[in-house]
Amino acid sequence: MTANGRTIQPRDHFVALPSRRGLSPLDTGDYTVRVCTTSGSRCEYAPVWDVGPWNTRDDYWNPAAVRENWKDLPQGRPEAQAAYQYGYNGGKDQFGRTVLNPAGIDLADGTFWDGLLLTDNAWVDVTYLWTGSGPRGVIGSGPLNVRTGPGTSYPTRGLAATHANVPIQCYVKGQTVAGTYRTTNRWNRLAGGQYVSHAYVSTVYGGTVSPC
Repeated sequence: MTANGRTIQPRDHFVALPSRRGLSPLDTGDYTVRVCTTSGSRCEYAPVWDVGPWNTRDDYWNPAAVRENWKDLPQGRPEAQAAYQYGYNGGKDQFGRTVLNPAGIDLADGTFWDGLLLTDNAWVDVTYLWTGSGPRGVIGSGPLNVRTGPGTSYPTRGLAATHANVPIQCYVKGQTVAGTYRTTNRWNRLAGGQYVSHAYVSTVYGGTVSPC
């Protein structure tokens, strides 16, 4: 069971961060990350539903004035990474354990295997989406394919998990899709020129989405 009370499912889609300050309530994506391979070839939008790895009070995405612990570390550097790579805190986590890898995020198996197509531990690029602003779409039915264009014939470049809150830049008209919430030809453009069908978006908040 995750820290927010979810019973973990096979091939599940969520992530864990080492602080409850970034933990979404059960069945929400109030805190969502975009996690990508370092090449940018695959990304997944996934809610934060668990706490870990290593530490539980390391909100490293916050500036020093807000960060709960290890305020002398640069913003964005997990304590576990600093301990592993540079011997910070004697190479130990908050519990006194020797840090054996520099992980600052854990991926559920579906995010790992299906979202990013990973096969082993790897460096990833993470964007903490709640720290930004602008319109957000809530993925009501997922994991939803993220595509390179506004139609199902375009290649997939990742997934958007159920309950993930995805930033929407604008929308275009494309292939008509009959989805969980509506039948529509609207496709929402996300970062990096990637698209998700609006047919599977339950609601939009945080502003008005304009045509591209």
